[in-house]
Amino acid sequence: MLAHDIKPTIFYYNPNIYPREEYEIRKNESKRHAESLGVQWIDGDYDHEGWLQDVCGMENEPERGRRCEQCFTLRLTKAAQEARKLGLQYFTTTLASSRWKSLEQINRAGQIAQQTVEGTVFWDQNWRKGGLQERRNQLLREFNFYNQLYCGCEFSQRKQ
Repeated sequence: MLAHDIKPTIFYYNPNIYPREEYEIRKNESKRHAESLGVQWIDGDYDHEGWLQDVCGMENEPERGRRCEQCFTLRLTKAAQEARKLGLQYFTTTLASSRWKSLEQINRAGQIAQQTVEGTVFWDQNWRKGGLQERRNQLLREFNFYNQLYCGCEFSQRKQ
């Protein structure tokens, strides 16, 4: 983005991540990288109990099931709200860079967030195509990023 004169604001909102120690590791990695690039970084509240209520009844759903889509919708709606608060029209997500996630679910969640938060537009960029997946992997190595082995929630961790 920066190479194309797009200066993003990072809103870190991941109440799904469990345990708290894992959340802190991921949060600190995101913040460290944003600071190294001179990119604004905003910390969303860690409300894991609220997230658990939002996905209640979906604990046994498979990966890429209803729980994941509910989680994406919750998080992208919060991102859209933060974008509107900051006077930003567009919002997007790094979720779309993961080959483990369903792009269709992510895009549906983004569209719901866009419809829910007036004045926002979900940028449904496929961050896997056009060499972007390879670039992502290169950046992981170049910046020595922590690379987790599960999405973050305890339900996906149990399935590992």
